[in-house]
Amino acid sequence: MNYKLLKNIEYHILIVIVIITIISILIISSATHATAPGGNFHYTKMQFIWFCLGLVAMFFIMAVDYHTIAQWSNVIYAVNLGMLIAVMILGRESMGAQRWIPLGPFSLQPSEFAKLALIITLAKYLDRKKSLNNIKDVALAFFHVGIPLILIMKQPDLGTSLVLLAILFGMIFVAGISFKLFGAIIGIGVMSLPLLWNFLHDYQKKRILVFLNPNLDPLGAGYHVIQSKIAIGSGKLLGKGLFQGTQNQLDFIPEQHTDFIFAVLGEELGFVGGMLLLVLFFLLIYYTIQVAFKARDLLGTYMVIGIATMWTFQVMVNIGMTLGIMPVTGIPLPFMSYGGSSFLMNMMSVGLVLNIGMRRQKILF
Repeated sequence: MNYKLLKNIEYHILIVIVIITIISILIISSATHATAPGGNFHYTKMQFIWFCLGLVAMFFIMAVDYHTIAQWSNVIYAVNLGMLIAVMILGRESMGAQRWIPLGPFSLQPSEFAKLALIITLAKYLDRKKSLNNIKDVALAFFHVGIPLILIMKQPDLGTSLVLLAILFGMIFVAGISFKLFGAIIGIGVMSLPLLWNFLHDYQKKRILVFLNPNLDPLGAGYHVIQSKIAIGSGKLLGKGLFQGTQNQLDFIPEQHTDFIFAVLGEELGFVGGMLLLVLFFLLIYYTIQVAFKARDLLGTYMVIGIATMWTFQVMVNIGMTLGIMPVTGIPLPFMSYGGSSFLMNMMSVGLVLNIGMRRQKILF
């Protein structure tokens, strides 16, 4: 990496990421200090380790020109499929899903890295096509996403599958697909919903029904949402204080350090803490989209838009499900939820955004 590129680093993106990570570590400390295996603050220490490893991965991605990364798109796509297939053979099952490959004391979740792999490879495809003027090109884009999506659905992981679809729609929209064709695809998707219902697992169907009426199963599928809403509502304006949330400390909130971490923040830091986090996410996505507009070429623009779409969708769905305005899907909150694979993938995504922002201008010697 040429050191002249350092003057173009989007430092404000790094500052936002660091602040969100600090909040994450504080909230995870509160959510798990009483229940963590292997001693107090086990998850807190691990999240800090993932952040340090994420910084290394981020700087590595920054150092390699994104055009060089894109040249390896076929290899990245093949490795991505290979990892997803390996999950089906070697994967560890937990809570009815087979999504993790055990690696000694750690577990790797390939579906998380599939998001970034898809963004890179789809951006290369769209850059090669230049425009999406016919059904064939659009169909190939859907086929490109469809193969990993089906493998992820087999795990089953509906949440990540929806993230891949969101990335696809965001990227083809920016790539210039006609509004007529885009509208037709949306229409076909809506009409296909009754058919897709038959392919959902029973627990996934129950989650959707409970979303419409949480009291349908208050001690089962609806329990998560009900307890989450109680926690957030009880936080009021300023919250009960760190380590003082009763819903959290008495372990009423399920998955409080992963999927429902926003409920812990809402109870202990209140409306003010929740709004602060939302502002930080807004700034992160806003600065990221700015990089997309300043990118030197369409390849960079497509990559950054894919990442911005991924973060936007995950924030909306995760926080929405804790508030009861979205179905529970198990989508982690970026940079907040505990999880090594998710955190590493997001830090690598930051590295790619900074990579593209740094190289928005040609270096003159």
